[in-house]
Amino acid sequence: MSNRDGMNYAPKGKANRVVGPGEFTIAAIGLDHGHIYGMCNGLTEAGAELKWVYDPDPAKVEAFLRTYPQAKAARSEQEVLQDPEVKLVAGAAIPSERCALGLRVMDHGKDYFTDKAPFTTLEQLEAARRKTAETGLKYAVYYSERLHVESAVYAGQLVHDGAIGRVLQVIGLGPHRLNALSRPRWFFEKKYYGGILCDIGSHQIEQFLYYSGAKDATVLHSKVANYAHPEYPELEDFGDATLVADNGATNYFRVDWFTPDGLRTWGDGRTIILGTNGYIEIRKYIDVAREETSDHVFLVNDQGEQYIHAKGKVGFPFFGELILDCLERTERAMTQEHAFKAAELCLLAQKQAVRVTAGEL
Repeated sequence: MSNRDGMNYAPKGKANRVVGPGEFTIAAIGLDHGHIYGMCNGLTEAGAELKWVYDPDPAKVEAFLRTYPQAKAARSEQEVLQDPEVKLVAGAAIPSERCALGLRVMDHGKDYFTDKAPFTTLEQLEAARRKTAETGLKYAVYYSERLHVESAVYAGQLVHDGAIGRVLQVIGLGPHRLNALSRPRWFFEKKYYGGILCDIGSHQIEQFLYYSGAKDATVLHSKVANYAHPEYPELEDFGDATLVADNGATNYFRVDWFTPDGLRTWGDGRTIILGTNGYIEIRKYIDVAREETSDHVFLVNDQGEQYIHAKGKVGFPFFGELILDCLERTERAMTQEHAFKAAELCLLAQKQAVRVTAGEL
């Protein structure tokens, strides 16, 4: 998996098993996005046993089995869903199809773990809310830009420990490399991917809620544009938004598809967290023109200035916590309401976004 291509970026960590052999069996259904590899890496490193894979495209299944030879290719989705050993299904289907898959999974008594964006419409979100309320099952979401980035995890621990006081503002920058020729057709059709704020904007809103400790927020303003890709008329290559949380914290984020070819990774993702007693800057994937390594954290507070290279320091605890949540019916990893609220706000930001055109500049 290349770190120059965000669609196929699949972090690997150290094994940190929270269960023994055979205690937590999983399956993968829907291989449309490469994030399925990161999802399965995290779960198997935490002790899950990957039993099945299913996708209607045999080529995708063949590629998946080269990475996970322990899995078996299912003949149908139903073969997976009817297996009583499977406790959780991970899926990275086309975004507009993720909710329907999740509802089928939960109808068969299994927890569901989907790539972001978990929904492309508010109607899908409400259907998932009803289903989780009816069944008590989980509709977990892979917000990978926090959950699968050690510097972001480490920064969360600093915030939780009070290193910068009460969080006042979160600024998120989420540039991505387009790699248009390698993208599937659905990536450029809005009815399938939902729009840029719905898609990669979901990472930013989830991080805002998490770092600020907010339960809810209001979208004050949002914008989208297709500045430079007229050959893909339904693509949005730029988006930004401003939010204010129920606890008074504010957020600005920008997402785009303009990572230049000269950058050594797929995106210079950064987050700046301002608190009453200091601030944190996260340089997630690279420190431009200095360090090609990832996971750089800068902390400034009343005690002074610190630089922390977070790589290898904290791992990815979300996956083990999710497994234990499924077994014990708890909410260590992420509450259901948090996962849904982040999705709701990105859908609202997308729905009310002003569309900017180059001629208006």
